[in-house]
Amino acid sequence: MKLKYKSLLVVALMAAGGLSSCDTDFLDVTPPTEIPSDAVWGDGALAEGFVTGIYAGLQQGGFSEQMLASLTDEAVFTHTGRNINTINEGSLSPSNLGWVDDTYGWGPMYTRIRAANLAIQNLGTATFTNESLKARLKGEAYFLRAYYYQQLVRYYGGVPLIKKVYALNEDYSVARNTFDECVKSIVSDLDSAALLMDGKTLVKGRATKVAALALKSRILLYAASDLHDIPTAKAKSTVISGFPNPEFLGYVSGDRVARWTAAQAAAKAALDASNGGYKLNLTAPETKDQGKLNYISVAMAGASADKTLDPTGANDIIFGRYFTPSFGEGARQTGLNNGPNGYHNWAGNTPIGLLVDDYEMMDGTPFAWTNPVHKASPYTNRDPRFYATVMYDGANWKPRPSDAKDPANQIQTGAYDLLDDKGALVNRKGLDTRSSSIEDWNGSRTGYYMRKFIDPNPSLYDNTDRQNIPWPFIRVTELAFNYIEASIELGQEAEALAWLNKIRFRAGMPAVKAAGAALKEAYRREKRIEMAYEEQRYHDARRWMVAPTTLGRPLQYINVLGKFKAGKSMKEPYHYDTTVYDYTYTPVEEKSHENRTWVDKMYFRPFSRDEINRNAKLVQNPGYDK
Repeated sequence: MKLKYKSLLVVALMAAGGLSSCDTDFLDVTPPTEIPSDAVWGDGALAEGFVTGIYAGLQQGGFSEQMLASLTDEAVFTHTGRNINTINEGSLSPSNLGWVDDTYGWGPMYTRIRAANLAIQNLGTATFTNESLKARLKGEAYFLRAYYYQQLVRYYGGVPLIKKVYALNEDYSVARNTFDECVKSIVSDLDSAALLMDGKTLVKGRATKVAALALKSRILLYAASDLHDIPTAKAKSTVISGFPNPEFLGYVSGDRVARWTAAQAAAKAALDASNGGYKLNLTAPETKDQGKLNYISVAMAGASADKTLDPTGANDIIFGRYFTPSFGEGARQTGLNNGPNGYHNWAGNTPIGLLVDDYEMMDGTPFAWTNPVHKASPYTNRDPRFYATVMYDGANWKPRPSDAKDPANQIQTGAYDLLDDKGALVNRKGLDTRSSSIEDWNGSRTGYYMRKFIDPNPSLYDNTDRQNIPWPFIRVTELAFNYIEASIELGQEAEALAWLNKIRFRAGMPAVKAAGAALKEAYRREKRIEMAYEEQRYHDARRWMVAPTTLGRPLQYINVLGKFKAGKSMKEPYHYDTTVYDYTYTPVEEKSHENRTWVDKMYFRPFSRDEINRNAKLVQNPGYDK
């Protein structure tokens, strides 16, 4: 084996040594763009470089232009022709997989798993002498192999476990392993990773002992869930009940209480090993303004230049993807990808009304369109996290570009009465709509825009500048949710409530006082709100088996109309003003852009037709055999 290396190294060597063309005969021995494998595993720096390359499978985290949120009831992707509707409308098949991101795609995951196998195999016999570095790198390789298998299992169920490096001309047909075997393998790798990385110096953006414990918590929580308890899953899905090989999807039998107990213990162990996260020790709710600030500070993770934010919000991230400005990474375009078109942005993954409606009122009561007070002013007195996650009509935002001619710097997603330059009454669509004078094709379809993960620094222009906000693969708050969920399932409601309310207090929300089924529902709503846009909802709705009544709902948009109050008027430029306008808000179901539906086969992704053809031992997932 030879490892590719930058050819610039040769140029650097020649420059440093003053080599002339006649001095380069030694370069003919080994191709100048490759390094022999024995040299890699004999040099600590080169070995670390190889392991660093395995992290490339993480891609940009969840900051793709098309986000996983748009495959859930959090968001819709604005632009057509991206194969997202193939999934959301239930028409995906082995021959038509729809949009597949490289962070969970079959080929990319197994490519990185192979690299991890190479590292684990060679680090066992590596000849460089730094034993601490050797242990850390091997621990990282175990973690990364576990992470990539965890990705496959989350989307596909049980998959073939490959733990060796195949040579040429071997038989590559590998039987699919059971779900239980996959979970045990992932847990074993994470236990090895935690042991090897114990006491090692923490390196930002790389795996750690705590990250290994945290990922173990996640996979054990998933393993205990309804979708993977086959008797429960069969009762809720005819597709699963008719599948002849349910062992690939979950546990056919066994002690489910033991699985929940293991999940709870893993969550608590990870929590105890963590740094405590960010403000999860409060005993009473923060103020509304402080709750909003706390939530933005966590989302920005200390990477914003906005001095109003708390940089210690970064403490909540256990394992993250960090970005370097000099590399020009695409993930730094999150504001451009998702921000308002009236700022020359692209409005990619816009929140839908189904998410917005699930934010409670400040007193902890549900929002309801049937409540006339709520309907008259739906964006007043809501959960502080709403204002930190969603841009809505009238919300204050950054200074607009000069060509927008809008000194108010407020989001405009409605239609408003105005007087033109001749004093005539007109009704103008806002600058952030699909009837805008600025790039109307990039306008939101829903009447909302994503705010979470977009740097609020007013001096940063999203359409030209780039932000450096990290993607949180795992954060301490997720561990708290894992612990809460397992505690609820084990009947330990007081313990669950104590932790659930720590999360709410940080956000400025009052304590939950629920029990039984109401507590489980409150927990699920809380996780939906707190973890919005963090790639949790896609999996939660499936493993809880609530997807038919959540992900399968039609899209909901909002129509906003501002009409002059009697005797009032306003000329251009427009700004939101309740003393001048009566605003009406009308939620609308929409099916023309995406006619969302739920089909039970969508609990798992299909294996591609090509992969099935290559590997006759790979049993297709239920519902995709026709």
